[in-house]
Amino acid sequence: MCGIVGYNGYRPSVEVLIQGLHRLEYRGYDSAGITIHQDGELRTIKKCGKIRDLEKTLPTDMAGSMGMGHTRWATHGVPNDINAHPHLDSSGKIALVHNGIIENHHALRQLLEGEGHTLGSETDTEVLAEYIGYIYGRNSVSFPDAVRMALTKVVGAYGIVAMCEDEPELLVAARLGSPLVLGVGEQEMFVASDATPIVEYTRNVVYLSDGEMAMVNRISYEVLSITHNIPVHKSEQQVDLTLEQIEKGGYPHFMLKEIMEQETTIPDAMRGRMDFPTGKVNLGGIRDWQNRLLDSDWIYITACGTSWHAALIGGFLIEALVGIPTKVEYASEFRYRKLIINPKTTVMAISQSGETADTLAAVHKANEAGTLTMGIVNAVGSSVARETNCGVFIHAGPEIGVASTKAFTSQLTVLMLVSLLLAQQAGESSQEVASVLKELAVIEDKVKQVLAQSDAILDLAREYQDSNNFLYLGRGFQFPIALEGALKLKEISYIHAEGYPAAEMKHGPIALIDENMPVVVMALKDRTYEKVLSNIQEIKARKGRVIAVANDVEPELEKLTDHIIQVPTTHRLLLPLLTVIPLQLLAYHIAVLRDCHVDQPRNLAKSVTVE
Repeated sequence: MCGIVGYNGYRPSVEVLIQGLHRLEYRGYDSAGITIHQDGELRTIKKCGKIRDLEKTLPTDMAGSMGMGHTRWATHGVPNDINAHPHLDSSGKIALVHNGIIENHHALRQLLEGEGHTLGSETDTEVLAEYIGYIYGRNSVSFPDAVRMALTKVVGAYGIVAMCEDEPELLVAARLGSPLVLGVGEQEMFVASDATPIVEYTRNVVYLSDGEMAMVNRISYEVLSITHNIPVHKSEQQVDLTLEQIEKGGYPHFMLKEIMEQETTIPDAMRGRMDFPTGKVNLGGIRDWQNRLLDSDWIYITACGTSWHAALIGGFLIEALVGIPTKVEYASEFRYRKLIINPKTTVMAISQSGETADTLAAVHKANEAGTLTMGIVNAVGSSVARETNCGVFIHAGPEIGVASTKAFTSQLTVLMLVSLLLAQQAGESSQEVASVLKELAVIEDKVKQVLAQSDAILDLAREYQDSNNFLYLGRGFQFPIALEGALKLKEISYIHAEGYPAAEMKHGPIALIDENMPVVVMALKDRTYEKVLSNIQEIKARKGRVIAVANDVEPELEKLTDHIIQVPTTHRLLLPLLTVIPLQLLAYHIAVLRDCHVDQPRNLAKSVTVE
């Protein structure tokens, strides 16, 4: 979950690296560092804290046209200057930056210490740097061969870039389970965890696959198989990303920008896929697999975090519109459970980054069982996209804020399209399908109406910013929204929040309710509405304060609640697209009022590439 950037070219590398680290800071931000090849030696500066703290310590005479940088999310070892990357071996000749986990680092450490090597940090990365140096120093091999030989002994996951004092014009990069992309420019080359640091200079990229390493000089690159030590042909691709997309565009935070972008990202997820005049759905990424999807005895949807909440709604949608039994599993549990997966089941994997380690492991397990695998991802070229049989991109654009917002609603939109397509392929022409299609055509305007309430929700946030606990309640399709609302609040404001099915409140959580407990209730006008009103009465009887999200404000609801956030009326299957937005805004405004780091909440990182 760390960010890596490397540069080899004609520009001052310090400027390129620092700018690249800022672009990657959403991937990790507890320490940062850079190594430059300068005047025949490696020069390294690293610092605990944000990248701005690193910038303050950079010597003015630090210069060179090749280097690498790293921004860290701590796994092994607390955040401090010593554990920060890059790590050097004891000879000072080898420098390494690393994303991932070396699972056999204890065994490697024992080997090295048995040979008299001393290690100064708590990290698994320093062990790998020392091991590469150990091989390089005692064998008559090239630096790239030393890296490759070391990696053949590594158990775990990694994306690395390495430098050697003896190689002033060579970066060595490698990946296994952690993404790396090469940027191919004019007389310059880049390496990074993703394309965000690269698009400022070039749109030509090469995605490394697992088990591959690249030797990168100023004008070219060569890719080899780590295991077989043979060349691998790679094709360059054009990255679909603009500089404007990865900048704040006048907003104070990326999160607010991304919340507001939902008025375009939701329709973008449908663009070219939904023919509203005919009501036909066309998803090219699964066209050849539609019949097999429909022939599934069972569908599993697997994901983590916010994507898991989208998966819950996706499961409801498939069962409601298509009638195929669907089960939603945490990806972190999927790989360790004995599940009924075989060629007659389908496994859908949802991941914004397409690199989530747990979700990838679930895909691997499903592939081994001969199951049809389908990916729903945002990042083109990502591992989930490559390793599933078929899939659909959500086209939400880059999401820089660690707390996912627009990706969630784009995932919901794609899941709705998948469900509608399967229903149509199965010959389903119910009134419900027709009603959903009609409402999808106007959902953009209704999203705008909800976003326009941001200032009013800010006023509401002021009233509750000092609360220590929140409870979120919902029924049916709104239960996952309650979960998502609670997750957003605790992610960025550090307020303890829990989401529950509304009917479950009386089976335990009601014990917590008092005058200091705000309760957010999804009070939508559907067949459970009267039951939800009863839940609200139970809350008020215990002096709880109620914030209702409602699409039809009746006198009884007004009488029972302290605050109401109204959303437009739409089909019940589409209401989650509208009801989640006020909860995103509420979490955002409370976090800002509490002076929290909204885009970079403590202990979290955007792309979770470790298990």
